[in-house]
Amino acid sequence: MAEADVDSVDLETIVQGAHEKQELRLWLRMLSTTKLISQEVRRRLRNEFGATLPQFDLMAQLYREHGGLRLGELSKRTMVTNGNVTGLVERLEADGFIVRETPDDDRRVTVAKLTTKGDELFATMAAAHESWLRDMMADVDPADIKALWSRIGAVKASVNNHLSGADFD
Repeated sequence: MAEADVDSVDLETIVQGAHEKQELRLWLRMLSTTKLISQEVRRRLRNEFGATLPQFDLMAQLYREHGGLRLGELSKRTMVTNGNVTGLVERLEADGFIVRETPDDDRRVTVAKLTTKGDELFATMAAAHESWLRDMMADVDPADIKALWSRIGAVKASVNNHLSGADFD
């Protein structure tokens, strides 16, 4: 099956009817839901703000850290390679949303910070993002959202307890 064909198929159909594979079915449902939401968020960010999801994620990290963050820390927090973080920062800097500084004149360290323009843009994007999520989940009862959040927390805790490598949040 071609890659484009795989993308258009809901991941859950892979194990359709496999009632005995509950863990697999749950994982695929979570994955396919995340994929649907991510695709829609990406589309709306692009259409409404001319931004990418990685740019949004990077700006979100800087919005929380008004003193700025080292590029290596941004890479860890966004799970993007150092090289890709550098490219994202360069683009956002060229657009006037980020400034790079070298604290204490240490040229080995580069800290990225949102500019006032970047801070204002991110606040607008974050409000829109929150509205989009509310819109996409409008058909789900708030009590169900609260219960799902808790129950998926138990799944996450179990997964964390059985990781074979690095710790993840």
